[in-house]
Amino acid sequence: MSLEQEKDLVERAKSDAEAFGELYDQYYSQIFGYVLKRTASIEVAQDVTSEVFFKTLKNLEKFHWRGIPFSSWLYRIATNEIANYFRKSKHGQFRLEEASNSIRLSNPAAEAELLEAEAELKSHEDFLALHESLSGLPVKYQEVIVLRFFEDKQLKEIGEILGKGDGTVKSLLHRGLEKLRKLME
Repeated sequence: MSLEQEKDLVERAKSDAEAFGELYDQYYSQIFGYVLKRTASIEVAQDVTSEVFFKTLKNLEKFHWRGIPFSSWLYRIATNEIANYFRKSKHGQFRLEEASNSIRLSNPAAEAELLEAEAELKSHEDFLALHESLSGLPVKYQEVIVLRFFEDKQLKEIGEILGKGDGTVKSLLHRGLEKLRKLME
């Protein structure tokens, strides 16, 4: 979808539930995958993603088009909701055991969502090993690394999502990668 088509859809969604449903269908998998990668729990990812879209619907009138993808706004809401989840649960970051346990669910829909999210990763072992290392980093580094390398976002868009300047994003990314390399040695 082009930015112009997306802009039109967002404007229609402000007053048309069907158009909002199209936005939901377009972005649910991306946002769910991002939240899953940050929380390593299907149940938490489903809850947080639902909250993201609820807040999106509730605040859509406040959204003003600035020429960047609508998904940037969704990722920003998701990042805030993830932070709220960790604050409320007093985790600060996900736990490796949660990732292993979440894979053994019997809910077919949840398993299908997990498989879709994992399809982006080279292998499950790499996923768990990398997340174990990522969990040792401060959240500010986890956010930029996940957005850049798992969500394939450009630096400008990461800055928009996190509310930081390009220089700050570059610095966080560089420092985060250095810290990650040391953790993985």
